[in-house]
Parts: sequence; C-alpha cells; structure tokens
Amino acid sequence: MPTVGVKRDALFKALDKTYTDDEFQSLCFEYGLELDEVTTEKQMITKEQGENAESSVGASEDIIYRIDVPANRYDLLCLEGLVRGLLVFQNKIEAPTYKAVLPTSGQLQKLQIKPGTAQIRPYAVAAVLRDIHFTQESYNNFIDLQDKLHQNICRKRSLVAIGTHDLDTIHGPFTYDAKPPSEIKFVPLNQNKEYTGVELMDLYSTHSQLKQYLPIIKDSAVYPVIYDKNGVVLSMPPIINGHHSRITLDTKNVFIECTATDLTKAIVVLDTMVCMFSEYCKEKYCVEYCEITNPDGKSVQYPQLRYRDELVSIAKTNIAIGVSESGQNIANLLSKMCLTSKVSSKGKSVKVTIPPTRHDVIHACDIYEDVAIAYGYNKISRVLPHTNTIAQQFPLNKLSGLLRTPIAQAGFTEALTFSLCSRDDISSKLGRRMEDIPAVHISNPKTLEFQVCRTTLLSGLLKTLAANKKMPLPLKIFEISDVVLKDTTAEVGARNERRVCAVNCNKTAGFEVVHGLLDHIMMLLEVPWNPKRGDTGYYLRATDDPAYFPQRCAEVICNGSPIGKIGVLHPNVLLQFELTNPCSCLEINIEPFV
Repeated sequence: MPTVGVKRDALFKALDKTYTDDEFQSLCFEYGLELDEVTTEKQMITKEQGENAESSVGASEDIIYRIDVPANRYDLLCLEGLVRGLLVFQNKIEAPTYKAVLPTSGQLQKLQIKPGTAQIRPYAVAAVLRDIHFTQESYNNFIDLQDKLHQNICRKRSLVAIGTHDLDTIHGPFTYDAKPPSEIKFVPLNQNKEYTGVELMDLYSTHSQLKQYLPIIKDSAVYPVIYDKNGVVLSMPPIINGHHSRITLDTKNVFIECTATDLTKAIVVLDTMVCMFSEYCKEKYCVEYCEITNPDGKSVQYPQLRYRDELVSIAKTNIAIGVSESGQNIANLLSKMCLTSKVSSKGKSVKVTIPPTRHDVIHACDIYEDVAIAYGYNKISRVLPHTNTIAQQFPLNKLSGLLRTPIAQAGFTEALTFSLCSRDDISSKLGRRMEDIPAVHISNPKTLEFQVCRTTLLSGLLKTLAANKKMPLPLKIFEISDVVLKDTTAEVGARNERRVCAVNCNKTAGFEVVHGLLDHIMMLLEVPWNPKRGDTGYYLRATDDPAYFPQRCAEVICNGSPIGKIGVLHPNVLLQFELTNPCSCLEINIEPFV
C-alpha cells in the first residue's frame, strides 16, 4: 500500500479541527485508511539513510503523519485529496463537481502527436489549470503527487510520464515527436547548459533519482520530445522537463501533459492531477480543455472528467455486506464516500454517480465495499453461516504434512528457503544454461539475490548448508515446498509444483542415505519397487545431468513417468556453493501421489 506523508498541523488546519493521535487514527480507520506512523522529517531521513545522514541537517521537526492508503485510491495520494475525502466523509462539505471548460478566449491549446512516436510512446493527453495560485505548501504537494503517481499507477514512468509547465513561458500549438537523441538539444530542469539526448543519458547515469528511468528509452533509436511552435523543448519524457518552462510559485497557468504507452492510465493520471489541484484555480474545480491531434488526423479533447451512473440493487448490497439498510441510508452512506447517490424511481436500487476521481470503482462489488466502509465494519453483526459445511484439508497440503514427520524421523532436519533466488542459483551454479530453464523472471528485481522464482529446491538447500558449515557432520536437511515453472498452457503463464528435496552432506557422499530415504517415502506412499521397469511401481533409470557426478545420477521413474532425480552432486556444484564435503541429494515431484 502506498504511504502518504502529510504535515500534521497543515492537515488539521485544512480539516478545521485538531485531533489527538488516537482520535485521528480512529478517523482514518473509519474511512478505510491506517495511520502507519507519527514521525518527523528529520527522523524519516535518519531512518532511511542512517544516523550520519547529511541531508537530515536542517530538516524540519514538524510532526508528520504517514498514512497507508489503498493502492487504487489515487485521489488520496496528496493532502488535498485526503482532506477533501475526509471532509465529505464527515458530512462537512459536499463532494465537488469537476468540469472541463473551453478557454474564455475560445482558442484551445493544441498538441499534435507525430507518427514517429509510435516507435516508443504513442499516446499523449494534456490539460490546462488556469489562474492557479500556489503557496509553498501547495506547490510541494503538487510535485509530490506527481512523484507518487509515477511510482504507483505510472509504474515508475514506464506506462505514463507527467510533465508540468508554466504556460506563460511557452507558446502553442505544441508538437509531440520522436527524434534521434543527437538531434534533441535543450537545457534540462535545474541546469544552465544545453545538452543533447545522448549527453543527458551520461549526465543522469549517476543521478540518485533519474538513473532508474533511463533504461525506458536508452536503447531506442529515437527519444520522445515535446516542443512548442518556437522550437522550445518542454520535456524529453519520461526523463526530464526543460528548464525554460519550469513551474515556480509565481506560475499562474499550468500546462500538464502526460505521455504514455497506456492511454487509459494516462487519462486516469491526468484526471487525478487536475481534479486534485483545480481547487487552487480562480474558478474552483474548473479545468481547461486541450485538443490532442492524433497521427491519423483525428482530434480529441482532454481531460475527459467523465461522470458515469451505476445502478446497484438494494437487496444485493445488504446481502453482500450482511446488513439490512434502507435504500436512502445506502445512498447517504455512498455520498459520504464521494459517490453521490440517490434511490431510483422504482425504489429497488440506488443510482450511484461515479466521479472522475474514483477510477477505482469498476464493479458493483467496489460500491458494496464503500457502503461497508461508510457503515463501519465494526458495526456489522457477526452471524453464523446459513449453511453447514464440513471443512477438508487441501489434499496436496495434507500429503506434504504427512510426509514431513517420517522424513524428520529418518534423521533429516527441515529447512524453509526463499521462493526467489538469483539466476545463477538455478543455472550456472548447477552447470545448466539459463535459456533451457523454464523460469519465471522478476521484471524489476530489487537485488541480484531475487531475480527469478526458483525452479528447484536444491539450490536453496545448498545455500543453507553453506551457511551452516560449522555444524558437525553429517548435515542432513530436507524441504517440502513449491517451485514455480513457466507454463504457456496455464492461465497465468506459470504453475506451481510441490516437491520433496533432501540433501545429505558428509565426509562421504552417502548415496545410500538418500536412496534409503526414497525407498522409505515410496513405502509410505504404497508405491512398490519394480525391478522389471514396467508401467507400475518405481525404479531408477541412469541419466546425465551437469549438476551431478558423471554416472552417479538417475531419474526416479514412477508409474512409467519421471518424477525427479537422485544422485551425487558434481564437485563443481559444491565449489560454486562454497561446500567442501561431498553431497548426495534427492528431489522428486509429489503431486502425482495426491
């Protein structure tokens, strides 16, 4: 869940009421939020960067409330939206009506999208906040909301990048194009020298914040760029805006553009930005249209600021929540959640108006949830289910639990290892090629240790042995857990597979130890040994695997199909995992026995 940090005094001033920490925590809980932490700016910096953090010098001692908000409530990611939502929830104000209007001059600001942008970021939307008044606090909130959206719905600018500009310093119509990086020249934000697109990549390669966005466009033959009719560059999305059109406290008219690879998310982001800060415009909650001309010549006006109506059944709402409220009460509860509602003419349903700030409301169940929040979860009576059911343990989990005890009784200690690992752990360290492994890769791994979902339990157990080399021999450990395998036939493109893996580490390999464990497991599963190698029972079949010592590896064949491998690990594998004693291991799939 995203965490929003707001200054307590500014929050209470906007709410026109002072709360104790406990009172405000209760208010947040009633509204479906959570007060995560009460801290100060200095404490936050020190916690993130350590006791000697230089940037904490001069940091404010103002009390800051860190509030957890739902990931899809983009309207609560700034002080303005949070205050507005809480005031409506407390029935102190009515939900505002947002509207997009034509400029009084009659001349729309226009942005033309060139065909070349299809190679990299094909979509763009725009709007104008006219006659806006910024204070230092609202200006900071404006910048902070952009950052929150970039990290959240914009997926670190890969889907949407927001650019904000002082409209009085530039002149439309504007052009959104894609050009070779060497042809793009402008002075980036907070710089005093002109750079080309290529030079900007070098300039920001070590920047603490911007370096993470460079890979989005770095390897492209063209970079996106927006400029006005005089050739002044507004921005090179998704990296940096131009210094010429920067916003200051004196800015009166703001031109907002969003370039994107996902048009729907761009519309959501633009709606959120303009709705949150249009309250500072001379005409509150009014936004000025911009005209976007697509490469095919068609023109569309943004922002959309669409309101839509949904009908929800009163009876179904009560059943879903477990209450018995009248239609008027349900309408009143929804209106507290910024969903202006009224009972329909027939009296069996409630007509709910979804505003452009509530893009999280997609289905009737989202409306039911808001009714439950406004009603109060603690007020919903607990009742026994109307139907009697007999619970039953999931068969695969039951089998796993039944196997753990006898394996432990055989002298093996159970381990629980990470489901994520590095690419090397499942490939090069085991003598295998990454290209041959059906691994599920993490798109943005935080560390090199967690790059893929594990495809084998063996590497995790070997790392556990390496961390416990000082323990007396023999070291006998096992794990019964899932691995994740890429599978194009599965609904999500991957599937889990439950496996048993056991490793014996001693002065000698001790193949007979893991072989005995295999026989014991098969006896428990009532699978007979079949020396004739038929389609029933189990037997071993010699095979080659680079992770195992040559001619010391076998497939475990059960009922005619291979279910795993058993053998003595190759010395190179032991070396890769920093082990000095020989190891034998067993890894089999137990799902066929369920």
